[in-house]
Amino acid sequence: MKQQINYSKEHRKFLARHKRKTALILCSQFGILILILGLWELLAYLGVINTLIMSSPSRIIATIGTLYSSGDLFYHIGITLYETVLGFVISTVVGCLIAIILWWSDTLRKILDPYIVVLNSLPKIALGPIIIIWFGAGMQSIIVICILITIIITIISMLNAFREVDQEKILLMRSMGANKLQILLKLILPATLPQFVSVLKISVGMSWVGSIIGEYLVSSAGLGYLIVYGSQVFQLDLVMASTLILCVLACVMYLLVALLEKIVNKKRGI
Repeated sequence: MKQQINYSKEHRKFLARHKRKTALILCSQFGILILILGLWELLAYLGVINTLIMSSPSRIIATIGTLYSSGDLFYHIGITLYETVLGFVISTVVGCLIAIILWWSDTLRKILDPYIVVLNSLPKIALGPIIIIWFGAGMQSIIVICILITIIITIISMLNAFREVDQEKILLMRSMGANKLQILLKLILPATLPQFVSVLKISVGMSWVGSIIGEYLVSSAGLGYLIVYGSQVFQLDLVMASTLILCVLACVMYLLVALLEKIVNKKRGI
């Protein structure tokens, strides 16, 4: 049986104000979205905007319905989602492992530091033709492009987080006889957990960018393919519908990471 917490009068007032403010923010967000969509639909209905170029919410919904009826909707969503999630997971795991290795060996970090900077500065899309030749014109190339776009950010962000851990705490653990592995497991990784979650938030967006860029370059399926195909045949309804689905999927993936952040903060007592 849970013990009931007796809050003070001032604290109850604070909680009530916080709930009202949260409700106001959510209502305002949905209100703005509904207003934009309603105005867009109205302008399209009145002929103020050209629906052939600008489309409209009703036409976008109809296009999504057509994709669903033909069985293509979840097929293309599944392809892009698989590429994005796989690229996200691989880049996160491998990126964190590389960051740990570079933190572990200061000499290796100094040797590889200029190469990491160059790779971070290099537009990854420039490597697209090379990747396609190496890995073939298929899903493998798209996943590799997704990984390349995401992994460098993960390495740099996590390495900086590792190096920013309080040096006095590290010296204290060393003075107590802790080895480097114990320092990593007991201090470095727990201390950088919030930064890791922040990196995940960044990686979510970068992974979607990588998978869509890959599908722009070489694909025969996926939401990026639908966008390219729709623009080529001048079906702007298909382009807008695919873009809307991408926004929803990216938002859901981001919310899952945000939920993870809340769980982490709750366990850390924040």
